[in-house]
Amino acid sequence: MSLSPPKDFTLSKGQDAHAGQNDENTDRGNWSSKTDYLLSMIGYAVGLGNIWRFPYLTYQNGGGAFLIPYTVMLALAGLPLFFLECSLGQFASLGPISVWRMLPILQGVGFTAVIITTLVAIYYNVIIAYALYYLFASFQSVLPWSDCFSWADASCSKTPLVSDCNTTLLNGTVIHTNYSFVTSNNLTCLNGSMTYKQVQPPSEQYWNKVALRRSSGLDETGEIVWYLALCLLLSWLIVGAALFKGIKSSGKVVYFTALFPYVVLVILLVRGATLEGARNGIEYYIGTQSNFTKLMEAEVWKDAATQIFFSLSVAWGGLVALSSYNKFHNNCYSDAITVCLVNCLTSVFAGFAIFSVLGHMAFLADKPVSEVVDSGFDLVFVAYPSALSKLPVAPLWSFLFFFMLLLLGLDSQFASIETVTTTIQDIFPSMMKKLRVPVTLGLCMLLFFLGLICVTQAGIYWVNLLDHFCAGWGILFAAVLEIVGISWIYGGNRFIEDIEMMIGKKSWWFWLWWRACWFFITPVLLCVILFWSLVTFSTPKYGSVEYPTWGSAVGWCLIVFCIIWIPIVAIIKIAKAQGNLWQRIMSCCRPAANWGPYLECHRGERYSHMTDPHKEQDQEIPTVDGIVH
Repeated sequence: MSLSPPKDFTLSKGQDAHAGQNDENTDRGNWSSKTDYLLSMIGYAVGLGNIWRFPYLTYQNGGGAFLIPYTVMLALAGLPLFFLECSLGQFASLGPISVWRMLPILQGVGFTAVIITTLVAIYYNVIIAYALYYLFASFQSVLPWSDCFSWADASCSKTPLVSDCNTTLLNGTVIHTNYSFVTSNNLTCLNGSMTYKQVQPPSEQYWNKVALRRSSGLDETGEIVWYLALCLLLSWLIVGAALFKGIKSSGKVVYFTALFPYVVLVILLVRGATLEGARNGIEYYIGTQSNFTKLMEAEVWKDAATQIFFSLSVAWGGLVALSSYNKFHNNCYSDAITVCLVNCLTSVFAGFAIFSVLGHMAFLADKPVSEVVDSGFDLVFVAYPSALSKLPVAPLWSFLFFFMLLLLGLDSQFASIETVTTTIQDIFPSMMKKLRVPVTLGLCMLLFFLGLICVTQAGIYWVNLLDHFCAGWGILFAAVLEIVGISWIYGGNRFIEDIEMMIGKKSWWFWLWWRACWFFITPVLLCVILFWSLVTFSTPKYGSVEYPTWGSAVGWCLIVFCIIWIPIVAIIKIAKAQGNLWQRIMSCCRPAANWGPYLECHRGERYSHMTDPHKEQDQEIPTVDGIVH
């Protein structure tokens, strides 16, 4: 049987209306080109965390020395999982739930990944809405957060304010008095005697008072901030428009959304490098003399492993979903290497662009760089905008920065929603062939309405709560089960044979490293990170605002709702199986009868007895030797 499909495809009764005539898989469709796929994967992996977390971690953990544990963790945890998931999706041409036909007892892992991805997509688009708001606010000759305007209170100041100090009276007496007395009597403070007031920069007050209209806590919901709600609606409309034809439309959009952020990063780096103080910022980032003693601290290695794990977006289901649209013989190995390297190099490069500007900000404020460095929301919506507002032609740089954040966020959001729609397509293929556009737009509108609570005056607290619980150890737990299930239950050697059906035979030494990682190193490392995350778990808070008990309870309920499907689905699968309890369990630990390559022309002798992949079945695959092993 030929391994390549005929070139003169016509639209058959079962063919997806959005599949191309040159697609290998006319049921589900394929990427129009290899570039579409790679850019979509890069856009998914390269996100806001590369900008607002990695540079801070590098500075905090020994500067350039941090690149050592970061590279080690890429090799030990990131790349093995990334390659595994890309291979898995491509081999079966199925999404993150249906792909678990390979191991029915763990199909709940797929449900967990999709549910967590959905919850993350709700608040992730709110962050994109923040970027949109700041983008629109940049279209002003004077940036609204550049000074303390009418919305500011008495604690707002661009410069430090002296509250009291020592001064010398006309008769030579030295006294300690308030600063208003000193200025009203034309006196001067003695050097080193000043005490400063607690002040907030205008960018911080703008973020809290104007952009968020932030309430006092989670208990005070307040009203919907209408302009944030409109930005959120716009962001969901952009996502829906990019995905209305699935990968056929999103694969074209990513040519701009995945590539243009690099143009902006280069522009920001070149501009930042020409500013006074930029060198100090970069030296703080990489360290003129890297602190290699930091490598002796376990926290540094934990930070490196966690950053790699979450930066590459493994175990979220997106890698499986995007790879499921590859052609069967695509070289997923080289793809995994390429995307992982691009992601990590982007993180390093972004740090130079960020810290060069922060160095200039520290220079202007006459402060050490350490006092202006932050991560997360405070970096991208307070510190960096404040630095940009001090540059000539500030609105231009502000526009470019927030446009870059918008594109980085949209790329990741495209893949997240594609993960959900791919899951729906696998479960309801006939419906998706006819109703892909209304289903996609309907999903986006549903998630928009669910996200409205995140654009109330207490919205930032909800965003932080969802991020704290949903994007944490729940996905780590799913990742551990995923790699243990594939390596130890399904069989790592069997999985390697599956991969070789796609990319060709490799020598034993080629697989030596991947076997070591999949069987032992990566599972152990993930277990250590998971254990560490549980031990160091703390109740969430935003800034200095503590969350109420009921808020933490809601967070725990959300994470329990995500992972509870793992035992529930396992119990359902065992209950549906035949035989005594042990036989049922063993049956669910073997591949289903419809597990294998999606197209018959790719199944070869190993999967020649595979049943119709459109049917949901849980029986084992029969072969001439009995059950596949």
